[in-house]
Amino acid sequence: MNDAPSKGKILLVEDDVSLQKSLAFILDKEGFKVLSTQTGEEAVIIARKEKPDVLLLDVVLPGIDGYKVCHILKKDLLTANIFIIMLTGKRKLDDIVLGLKEYADDYIIKPFEPQILLARIHALLRRKNKMENKDRDILEFDGLMINLDAYDILVDGKKIDLTKSEFDILTLLAKKPNQVFSRSRILDHVREDNYSITERVVDYQITGIRKKLGKARKYIQTVRGVGYKFEADSRS
Repeated sequence: MNDAPSKGKILLVEDDVSLQKSLAFILDKEGFKVLSTQTGEEAVIIARKEKPDVLLLDVVLPGIDGYKVCHILKKDLLTANIFIIMLTGKRKLDDIVLGLKEYADDYIIKPFEPQILLARIHALLRRKNKMENKDRDILEFDGLMINLDAYDILVDGKKIDLTKSEFDILTLLAKKPNQVFSRSRILDHVREDNYSITERVVDYQITGIRKKLGKARKYIQTVRGVGYKFEADSRS
């Protein structure tokens, strides 16, 4: 088996044991963690428990078919974000349309080239990464939300006005919780070209941020002799 770090988790739902083993070997060699089952009922149970990144789903299965599995998982908030690729010998236009109507993200007709399947999987995972990166434009902590795109800071739902330098310092710390930043590093992050300021200004800015954040000031922690950090698990 592949001992390299996994590129993602894939649930393979295929009742043809020979094909299942062949695909599992190919996916494992590509660096994926592979889970397998032969029935639609088990696919739903495993998907809800394991939350795979991608589900490779045959249509003709014992018990509930692939269309029903897809419909169940895409309607469930716990599994709606799992990408589903239908792998099937059903090649009629009506079958393809039905598969996509049941919320499948892709539809591949058997027989297929493994390279094409891998390319489709990687394309979906790239989309997943883009979606996750977009989500990171908003940083959320208990009682504090930072919208990086809108330059908004909310404390318990109330908007807080920070200067550009204060906002830049807060986001620098919040993007990497529990990492200690020296005053000089913070200064380098906010200093504009040809604008001479000293490290003491960082202390002044931190004081201003804490005052404006109110009870959310607990997140900004001083590390004596070094600088500051954003302590995400602070309970003070």
